Amino acid sequence: MTKEKKENLTLRPPIVVVMGHIDHGKTTLLDQIRKTHVVEKESGGITQHIGAYQVILPPKPGESEKKITFIDTPGHEAFSQMRSRGAKVADIAILVIDAAEGLKPQTKEVISHIKETEIPTIVALNKMDRPGVDPEKVKRELSKEDVLVESMGGKIPAVEVSAKTGKGINELLDLILLIAEMEKLNADFKKPAEGVIIESFIDSFRGPTATLLLFEGTLKTGDVVATPSALTKIKNLENFQENSIKEAFPSDPVIVFGFNQVPKVGEEFKVFSDLDQAQNYVQTQKASPFPAVETPSETEEGEGPKTLNLVLKTDVVGSSEAVEGILKNLPQDKIALRILKSEVGNINESDIKLVRGGRGLILGFRVKVDSIAKKLLEREKVKVMTFEVIYDLVEEIRNLMEKNLEQESVRTDVGKLKVLARFFGEGNRQIVGGKVIEGEVKRGSLIEIMRNEEKIGEGKLVNLQKEKKDADSASKGQECGILFEGGTKIEEGDILVFFTRERKKGTL
Repeated sequence: MTKEKKENLTLRPPIVVVMGHIDHGKTTLLDQIRKTHVVEKESGGITQHIGAYQVILPPKPGESEKKITFIDTPGHEAFSQMRSRGAKVADIAILVIDAAEGLKPQTKEVISHIKETEIPTIVALNKMDRPGVDPEKVKRELSKEDVLVESMGGKIPAVEVSAKTGKGINELLDLILLIAEMEKLNADFKKPAEGVIIESFIDSFRGPTATLLLFEGTLKTGDVVATPSALTKIKNLENFQENSIKEAFPSDPVIVFGFNQVPKVGEEFKVFSDLDQAQNYVQTQKASPFPAVETPSETEEGEGPKTLNLVLKTDVVGSSEAVEGILKNLPQDKIALRILKSEVGNINESDIKLVRGGRGLILGFRVKVDSIAKKLLEREKVKVMTFEVIYDLVEEIRNLMEKNLEQESVRTDVGKLKVLARFFGEGNRQIVGGKVIEGEVKRGSLIEIMRNEEKIGEGKLVNLQKEKKDADSASKGQECGILFEGGTKIEEGDILVFFTRERKKGTL
């Protein structure tokens, strides 16, 4: 970097990613910090997509005010890809752990993401207001994952907090600012703006919309912005509170609308001198997100497993990625899932045409069916299911997959009898006597006839008698007579194997 460029560098606010297991208090912690109430607005009590927020801390004597940008990432295990992406765009990670529950599998997954990105980390031991918390136990569990906090001889700071009461919040914020100061987070405010797409969706009034996070430069109204998949000329900039602003600076999250299509989450954006340059950039970068689709059937058979065809429509790109990630993790050895189309926006006419006639089904996550599509649904054979909670969607797909599996026939051997005598035979029925040599013989059982260790036929036990009286069963060592029904003639010395056969629902 030249001396001139170094002189252009200015300190920027830290970008902090909040990570951890679901229900360990990530979003509630952010509520305490930014004094808003995201928790109450989310279905199922969890954050379903990534959001960026900025807080301004009151200045200390002799200092100017300080800003911190927070990225709130979903906590469910299926969001690992989004969490990983979140960590890559951040300067500092806060690992939130419930001090009463300790480490969970998702917590360990988050730790692996943090290690990969090698960003400075703060451990927030949350819910310290609850009885039975044991922060020292959590620290020992962390040490087993090679995360050594300062009190155990490591370099990672740990703060005991309560998102509910506010305990430790100021200490946590001070730590963030201290680490940011040590990291010397700089940016060139004078160069053209650059950054990353944090979230994108279709606004019903303003069209394709995205949340941008700036890394370098200053973004202004009138700038032409493009990602590898979309572009727009900025007519209006909004901060994360949806208030209009004239310009945005490094580490600021801003909302931009009017894109020609929904940009992909995680894409980097750049500023271009005009729309032609931006269009050329998109054309050279853009690739078709979906292969051409042949006319499908809802479940297809052939070589390999059956296939269940899906069209996925979601509220935001982050949700699409999350749902697709979970569906890919479902067992697909017996029935495979094929996503014909995955888009942001309400369910429309083209979605229905793609799967009409039973060629697939449409899944909607936090979206509605538009008016034209509703009229088409009245006459088309199309299955549409909409959901507000991601777990409900996945459970329903699992159930559908299992319904499409053939029932499995499960055989259970219950006993063996050695034939000692043949008393009577007429048509396909015969009476034989013998001794139970293994297990138990039960009325209604199926029978396999073995002669010289080879199977020669099958039949059914119609009736059973012990000491010339009807009985339900005979145990090992007992003698009995049985009425056999089947097409094979039984002889003295044959071994009869008694078994049951049960039809069970197929499992993935």
